[in-house]
Formats: sequence, C-alpha cells, structure tokens
Amino acid sequence: MNVIETKIPAVKLIEPKVFGDERGFFMETWNEKAFREAGINASFVQDNHSRSVKNTLRGLHYQIKQPQGKLVRVTRGEVFDVAVDLRTNSSTFGQWVGEYLSEENHRILWVPPGFAHGFLVTSDTADFQYKCTDFYVPEYERSILWSDPTLKVSWGVTNPKDLLLSRKDKDAQSLEQATAELKEHY
Repeated sequence: MNVIETKIPAVKLIEPKVFGDERGFFMETWNEKAFREAGINASFVQDNHSRSVKNTLRGLHYQIKQPQGKLVRVTRGEVFDVAVDLRTNSSTFGQWVGEYLSEENHRILWVPPGFAHGFLVTSDTADFQYKCTDFYVPEYERSILWSDPTLKVSWGVTNPKDLLLSRKDKDAQSLEQATAELKEHY
C-alpha cells in the first residue's frame, strides 16, 4: 500500500494495492500490522455504511466526547471527503484536507480522532463505508457548518440550493461557536 501525506500530517491518504483481472479485483482494506507500520495505530469497534444520492452533503460531524477516528472509503460512486482539525492545541487547528474517494481510485482516508468529518456526493449515488475507533453516541455528536466562512472549505458547489442537507447540518454551529467546548475536550 502507498501512504500519502496530506497537508495535515495526522490525516493520511492510503492507496491500497489492487489486484485485478477479467474477473474483477481484490484489495486489502485493513491490515493492522501494515497500517501500524504506516503510523496508523487504531482499533476499530464499529463499521458503518451509508448510501446517498448526488449533491448530498453530510457533515461536518464530530463527537465532543469519545471522539471517533474513521477509516473511510467509497465502494460505489464518488465523494469529495473532508477532514477538519478540531484539536485546539494543534498547529493545524481549523485547517482542512479534502480528497476525492471513489470506487475507481480505491483510495482510503484515515481521519484521526479530534477531526470533524464530512463528504459531498459527486456521482449519481455513492456507497460510503467506514470503520470507527469508538462508538457513536448521539448526545456527544456535534456539527460544524459546512459553509463556515472561516474554514473556507472548497466543496466545488456551484449552487448551494442544490445541496441535500439534514436539519442538523443546516443548523450546525460555526467553528468559532464550537471552540469554547472544543477547548474543554480536545
């Protein structure tokens, strides 16, 4: 596997070795030893799978307690995947990384605990699968507004009215509003 450093060193882009022929392909999506050698020391407790239609934007989500590291990939379609550093003592606090993940490129993104995470579906549909290092706890979940002007995430959206957002994502707080609570926990 090839591990690519992103502009935020804690977030890693992984290109697994893909073995393909006329029958299809095979790839290893998780190997504890290989990932540990790549600097990803994670134990996973939960796997999730979502399917979304084009222009669905999910995020930017995080948990204030029991923060989740996520190993994310797309098994159908394509998404633009974003991780935002919420670690208040980090030199990259408030910075983001975005990568296209698709069924064609087979890329996997490691989003460590302490990051908000979200994605925009750029294909007609997308199946998004991810492993989590801690359990989902609804009362600890928070959201940062996808369009927060201080983050300046380049989602590539030409018309925000076309986006499909949940109520919690429409009503999410700004990074500035979240910072006081983040300082207590991150």
